[in-house]
Amino acid sequence: MSAQELATTLQGKLIVSCQAPPGDPMRETSTLVRLARSAVAGGGAAIRANEPEVVAAIVAAVDLPVIGLWKDGDVGVYITPTVRHALAVAEAGAAVVAADATDRPRPDGSTFAELVEAVHAAGALVMADVSTLAEGVTAAGLGADFVSTTLSGYVPGQPKQTGPDLDLVARLAAAIDVPVVAEGRVNTPEEAAEALARGAHSVVVGTAITAPTALTSRFVAGIARP
Repeated sequence: MSAQELATTLQGKLIVSCQAPPGDPMRETSTLVRLARSAVAGGGAAIRANEPEVVAAIVAAVDLPVIGLWKDGDVGVYITPTVRHALAVAEAGAAVVAADATDRPRPDGSTFAELVEAVHAAGALVMADVSTLAEGVTAAGLGADFVSTTLSGYVPGQPKQTGPDLDLVARLAAAIDVPVVAEGRVNTPEEAAEALARGAHSVVVGTAITAPTALTSRFVAGIARP
């Protein structure tokens, strides 16, 4: 599927992130596949998934585009940090490989431009996960097919946020020609709709749909308040 064809498929649609953190009871391939199937049944237009094994299993189980990534570690650049990680995700069948496109150094000294070139040569598309307007503009210029606000608020030195960075969505949509994907802390259908109204091409929702442990903790904390 070409970038234009996929962009058309995803325009105004919901992408469901079916992931679970290390140690979480949901972090099991068969469970994540069921989450993906549930997302399909609910009307999701694509799935975002972590690790080649899970990506391959979901690709085999659902008839939707899969945006794959590979989280390795939890500090610095850890979302698909190297070309090796990116190619493994592409080989697992992901239509799109999502990767950190911030201006931080990659652990193997490679560049985001090299990752884009390798993924395109492997026949997949690239989603640039960024934290700032400048990073998004740079990533688009380097050939990213989609730019996502995934990392806004999560890079050291940036202010913490409780909701989606809709200002960044709007500024990116006005500055670049490639589709902008709103991702990160989208907690309600109303926030998802507002992201589209502010210029997002598509919206990724994860925790609010697919993370029962985090959702349970939120409710427990809420009712424990005096």
